[in-house]
Amino acid sequence: MRIVQLLPELNEGGVERGVVELNREYVKKAIESYVISNGGKLDNQINIDGGTHIKFDVCSKNIFTSFSRINKLKKILKQINPDIIHVRSRVPAWLVYFANKKLNIKVVSTVHGFNSVSFYSKIMQNANAVICVSGSIKEYIQKHYQTPENKITIIPRGIDLDVFNPKNISNDFISNFKKENNLENKFIISSVGRITQLKDYETFIKAVSIVKNIIPNVKALIVGGVRSDKEDYLNSLKKLIIELDLKDNIIFTGSQSKIAEIYALSNVVVSSSKKPESFGRAVAESIAMNTPVIATNHGGVKDIIKENENGFFFEVGNEKELANNIIKSKNFNFDGYTYISDNFSLENMLELNLKVYRRVL
Repeated sequence: MRIVQLLPELNEGGVERGVVELNREYVKKAIESYVISNGGKLDNQINIDGGTHIKFDVCSKNIFTSFSRINKLKKILKQINPDIIHVRSRVPAWLVYFANKKLNIKVVSTVHGFNSVSFYSKIMQNANAVICVSGSIKEYIQKHYQTPENKITIIPRGIDLDVFNPKNISNDFISNFKKENNLENKFIISSVGRITQLKDYETFIKAVSIVKNIIPNVKALIVGGVRSDKEDYLNSLKKLIIELDLKDNIIFTGSQSKIAEIYALSNVVVSSSKKPESFGRAVAESIAMNTPVIATNHGGVKDIIKENENGFFFEVGNEKELANNIIKSKNFNFDGYTYISDNFSLENMLELNLKVYRRVL
């Protein structure tokens, strides 16, 4: 089998990581794997893992260059002659739609997010099979586009259980990280994600202030990078921390490469996102590390968290409910690794993707 995956770029992100992981697993199964993107930090990994990355502009929305790009893409696809074209975003899907008109190669799409409802977004339904990363995404596209039931398969993003395995973590990193950040004998609450308004760190910070009254040794970590255009938002969060007298309780760690270790050293992980997560990979990864998660009650996370077993939900912006759930989860004890392994593993994602390909062919 010969597979081509198309996505705009290969920088950091859940979609990108999923493509890289699937490329690696396809190669292991002797499947010829190609990835077409405009490049990025992860593009060389495709080749390292035995696939072929082709740098091509399937990113730009410039309509004036689209005709030449369609013709070039048609030549690329004709040369590769794949069994399946797998599109993962709207611009690549539109380019493939026109480039593939006479080639008639089978197309699979994956809807990764709650895209705006429009003719432009509808292109993701124009495929032989449509994959949704959660039940919430399936409901969304059926509501707005009436996508036929027999065309849809729900395939949650797979978690790499070699990386997110409590037995495989670096205890040296955890020990050093705790020393550097004064986390010894602390109750640690972490929130992982880029510094952006959509993550609603204000509610997280206010909840920490409430928790502090019950658990005085609380330490909260905000783990994620900040773009230059979000510096003002970061400064507003720092100002709020000072106003609530939390400067000794909250740490901005910046981006971290050892995310599994961050989850493992945390007592609780919080996802306070205002916008529904299409799946919630961070939630699944945390649970795999046997760490409970408190998340806003919408989106794909509803498929992952089992309330009162491995976490809780709270309503968007409700810091009191979030704080109460953090306190309630303090004594949770569960086997999250087995739960994620049974339901959200990379192996499951791989096999379900291949099953869709075979059915389409």
